[in-house]
Amino acid sequence: MSTIIRAALVQQKWTGDKESMIANAVEHIRNAASQGAQVLCLQELFYGPYFCQVQDADFYSYTEAIPDGPTTELMKEVAAQNNIVLIVPMYEQEQPGVYYNTAAVIDADGTYLGKYRKNHIPQVKGFWEKFYFKPGNLGYPVFDTAVGRIGVYICYERHFPEGWRALGLAGAKIVFNPSATSRSLSEYLWKLEQPAAAVANEYFVGAINRVGVEPLGDNEFYGQTYFVSPRGQLVGEAASDTEEELVVRDLDLDLLTEVRDTWAFYRDRRPDTYEGLVTP
Repeated sequence: MSTIIRAALVQQKWTGDKESMIANAVEHIRNAASQGAQVLCLQELFYGPYFCQVQDADFYSYTEAIPDGPTTELMKEVAAQNNIVLIVPMYEQEQPGVYYNTAAVIDADGTYLGKYRKNHIPQVKGFWEKFYFKPGNLGYPVFDTAVGRIGVYICYERHFPEGWRALGLAGAKIVFNPSATSRSLSEYLWKLEQPAAAVANEYFVGAINRVGVEPLGDNEFYGQTYFVSPRGQLVGEAASDTEEELVVRDLDLDLLTEVRDTWAFYRDRRPDTYEGLVTP
């Protein structure tokens, strides 16, 4: 397996309907693959608006089964056609009335590998997610893909160090954080938390945000999608804060060994002293 992984992130604007959002994403995937990308992650709830700006049961209609729903089936075909690993964040229906904020992971040959369900669910103004989602119940899985072991952590979860560490302990080399985050609330944290997580856990992070103002509210999604190395340095520049963009970058996985040999954070952990951290 090559130590250089060409990875991609897609930062989209809301197009106005689900079908055109999916078509737009597929076009970006094909474009990324034509540039040699081997793995790609879409933004949080990629095929819809960020409907959590309001509380309206009509948006339950955006749910699909995973993996048996139509978008997962389509993305399996797209992955195989383009020989690319896909991380596809969607609104999952497990059964009527039971919904999750979920990302499907599909290998480069089109094999469905599994899913991650968002564990930490916010409920603050403009981010009314508890109205739409149950907390995840699948833990923090790491997926063995054609590009190596990858993990997923979704949006609000970047504020919680425990999941980042769980993914590192499970062997993740790249962690993708698909998001929908707005300028007025968290822009300063966007530039801080993912680099800090990459350093503390010694892996690459791909941070994906949507962009623009959507019809459901006045939240301005500020883009600035980027990859960051385990040294906390951006890999190339961040994407635009106003325009749709495809980010394609080369990630050198040899850097993980170099950083881990230098800092040895995993060696020096003291889990025997951390029991109080998980005491209710």
